[in-house]
Amino acid sequence: MTAFATLPLKPALLASVETLGYATMTPVQEQSLPPMLEGRDAIVQAQTGSGKTAAFGLGLLQALDAETIRLQALVLCPTRELADQVSKAIRKLAANIPNVKLLTLCGGMPLGPQLASLTHDPHIVVGTPGRVQEHLKRGSLHGGGIKVLVLDEADRMLDMGFSEAIDDIVGRIAKHHQTLLFSATYPEEIRAVSRRVQQDPVEVTVDAPAEEKPAIEQQFVEVEPAHKLDALAQLLAGERGQHALVFCNMRKDVDAVAQELDRRGYSALALHGDMEQRDRDEVLVRFANRSCNVLVATDVAARGLDIAALPLVLSHDIAHDPDTHTHRIGRTGRAGETGLAITLCTPRERPKAANIEQALGAPLPWRALKIASPRGKTLNLAPMKTLVIDAGRQDKLRPGDILGALTGDAGLDAKDIGKIDVFATRAYVAISRALATKALERLRAGRIKGRNFRVRALG
Repeated sequence: MTAFATLPLKPALLASVETLGYATMTPVQEQSLPPMLEGRDAIVQAQTGSGKTAAFGLGLLQALDAETIRLQALVLCPTRELADQVSKAIRKLAANIPNVKLLTLCGGMPLGPQLASLTHDPHIVVGTPGRVQEHLKRGSLHGGGIKVLVLDEADRMLDMGFSEAIDDIVGRIAKHHQTLLFSATYPEEIRAVSRRVQQDPVEVTVDAPAEEKPAIEQQFVEVEPAHKLDALAQLLAGERGQHALVFCNMRKDVDAVAQELDRRGYSALALHGDMEQRDRDEVLVRFANRSCNVLVATDVAARGLDIAALPLVLSHDIAHDPDTHTHRIGRTGRAGETGLAITLCTPRERPKAANIEQALGAPLPWRALKIASPRGKTLNLAPMKTLVIDAGRQDKLRPGDILGALTGDAGLDAKDIGKIDVFATRAYVAISRALATKALERLRAGRIKGRNFRVRALG
C-alpha cells in the first residue's frame, strides 16, 4: 500500500488525512487519485466501502480555490441518505481549509431554506439530480464556474430514471470541467453516459482480494407464497434476527410486511420513497441506534444505509437482477464483521435465482426450512428507545450537552445512553428501553444547557 504523503496534495489535505487516521491508500485511491490530481476524467468501478468517497473528495478539494466565492465542485448522488454521507465525508476532509462552504441540496426537503442558503454561492454542492437540476433551471445555482463534476453510484442513478436530468445538468454547467464517474457495476448504459459526458477517461476497476472480501454466508430458502411471512418471522426469531434488514421489491409490500412483523411483536419499521423525508430520517436514526430491530425497505430507500455491524439481511422477495442481489447482501458482513444473507424464493421466482447463480458462477447454497405454525405474538422488542428533543445545531446544541443533562440532573448512567444524533432543528438520543420513561420525565422536568426544550418519545 502507498502512503498519501507520496501524492502532490495540499498540506491542508494531508493534515486532514492524517487526522482521520488514513495511513495508506486503499486500492481504489491508489489507482484513481494520481490521474484525478492531474485533472483527467475517470470512470471508476468500485463497491461501497472501498474508499471511493475519500478519493473523489480529495480530488475535488485539491482543485478548489477557497478564496474564490463561486460553485466549483458538484457531486450528484442517487439518494438523500447517500448525499448526507458524502457531505459529511467531504467536510471532514476540508476541515483544515478555511471558509469552505458546502451545501447539500436534495429533493424531499423544503425549497425555501435552500434558496436562502444560495444567496451566496457555495464552493461545493452535493445533491440529488432532480433538485440540483431545479436550482440550475431557476438560476438559484450557478454552474458556470464548476471545475469538477462527480457522478457517485451512477448505476443507481440510472436505475432511478435520472439519465435525462444528468444530461440536462451537464448542459447547464461549465463546458470545460473534469468528470469523475463512480459506479458499482459497469453495464453498457454507464459506458454510454461516459461517452456523452467524459473526455478520454482513465478506467479503474477495483476488486477486493478474496481474503479482504467480507465474510458473508448466503442461504436460499424455497417457500410457498402463502408461507413467506411465517418463514420470515421464524428466521428473525433466530440469534441474528435481533438487528436485521429485510428487502421487499414493492413499496406496498414493505408496509404490509412491517405491519405484520409489528403485529407479531417485533420492533419493525418501514422505509420507502413514498414517506416524508423527516419520517425517513427518523426511521434510519432508530434503526442505527437499536431502537428498531427490523428495518423493512425497498432497494432504493436502503441505498444510503451504512450500518457497520448488521448481522442479518433477509430478502422477502428475490431481487430482480444479480447486481441488486449483490448490493443487498453487501449490507451485512461489513467492517470486519461476519454476516448472514438469506433469500426467500417462491417457485415462480426460480428464474431470478438461476440468473443470480449464473452471475455467481457457482451453485446457490439452498437450505431447507421447516416452517412451524405461528404461536401468536412473541415480544422481540429492540433494546433501546428513542427520545426526540425539539432543538438542534441551530440552537447550538451538541451531543455532549444532551449526555451531560442525562448523566447529571436526570441521574442516568452513561452505559444506559446510546447513540446521539443532532440535526439542524432536532436531536435524537437512544436510551435503554427500561429507563426511557424515567429519562423522558427527568428531561422534561429539568434543563439542557440551561434551557427547557420539548422532549417526546418515538414509537
